[in-house]
Amino acid sequence: MRRRVEGLLRNPRAQGAGDALLALVLAVVSVVAVLHGEPSWGRPKPLALVLALASTVPVAWRSRRPLVAAAVVLAANGACVYAAAPRQAAFQPFVALVLVAYSVGSRAEGRRALWVPPALAVAAVPVFVAAGLHGQSAGNEIPSFVWLAAAWATGRSVRSWRHKSAALEVANRELAGQRELQAQAAVTVERGRIARELHDVIAHNVSMMVVQAGAAARVLEGDQPHVRNALEAIAATGRQTVDEMRTLLGVLRSGDEPGSLAPQPGLAGLEQLVRGIREAGLPVTLRIEGTPCPLPQAVDLSAFRIVQEALTNALKHAGPARAEVTVRYRDRAVELEIADTGTGMPAGRGAGHGLIGMRERVAMFGGELETGRPGSGGFTVRARLPLPSPASA
Repeated sequence: MRRRVEGLLRNPRAQGAGDALLALVLAVVSVVAVLHGEPSWGRPKPLALVLALASTVPVAWRSRRPLVAAAVVLAANGACVYAAAPRQAAFQPFVALVLVAYSVGSRAEGRRALWVPPALAVAAVPVFVAAGLHGQSAGNEIPSFVWLAAAWATGRSVRSWRHKSAALEVANRELAGQRELQAQAAVTVERGRIARELHDVIAHNVSMMVVQAGAAARVLEGDQPHVRNALEAIAATGRQTVDEMRTLLGVLRSGDEPGSLAPQPGLAGLEQLVRGIREAGLPVTLRIEGTPCPLPQAVDLSAFRIVQEALTNALKHAGPARAEVTVRYRDRAVELEIADTGTGMPAGRGAGHGLIGMRERVAMFGGELETGRPGSGGFTVRARLPLPSPASA
């Protein structure tokens, strides 16, 4: 609701309509006063009607042409003061002059706007002198000028605030764009890291296929040319695939990143991971529910990395706390739950590289990921990685 109101107030059409309505009200009140013979408008009545309109109607364009409106209203005010002497001039023209003085301060650009206060003072001198010579009291001269100067200064303050607010909005948009670019870059980096990790798993499996095909060809009895040709094609295709995957890995790996010859970890290495986290200062307990079963290597690796990232985040951000890791083996999925009792991630850390990596790993298998702060405090990560059915395994 507040943003709607602010947007409406900043809308040029809405501002123009508001100025037109304000000018209409001032003009109608002034004309009605003239028609009723109000002596503060002077004589004759046709001249008073002209002055009533000239001193109020320009308020309608005070936002679009503030300097022009101020000049017209100022001249009309001087004429009103002179025409009403020795009586005090009508109040409506002065209200209009205060409004356009504010608009000059808030809307006028450049150094011309800074000349408004001295211009008002210089222009007021001959008007008030002439009115004084006709018997009008000079008691309102200084208060009137103070009101006009205050309106102009208020407009300048509002203008400065508006410019700062606009600059802040631009900076916020740029910052949001930078965050989006950083998030995209983080996703790209995480996907590359996942691809490099899975390369060894897939290359190992393909190499085993090549070895098995070669072994089958050696122990094959008889000629059976069709079977031998098929086994040779499998071996040749497998070797070609391994070579292409090595080329792909060279593209994914940065020039200064060394290749790793260590075997990729899995859930079987959780005990060692938990032991290392305990030594780093975070008490961790590990629970296994269900019967552990062999997992596809890609799933096994991703599950381990998810637990590793969650415990690393808890170690960095949880503060004095305890953590619990639960691994549940289901029929068609493996479920992970990592919960800590600390203060949780600080504000603004929820989109860090660790959580991005978890999301990418879970999405790769069509799984589910939930992260957040439960009612009891701390931070919890729940991940579900589906397993292939026995028929497709």
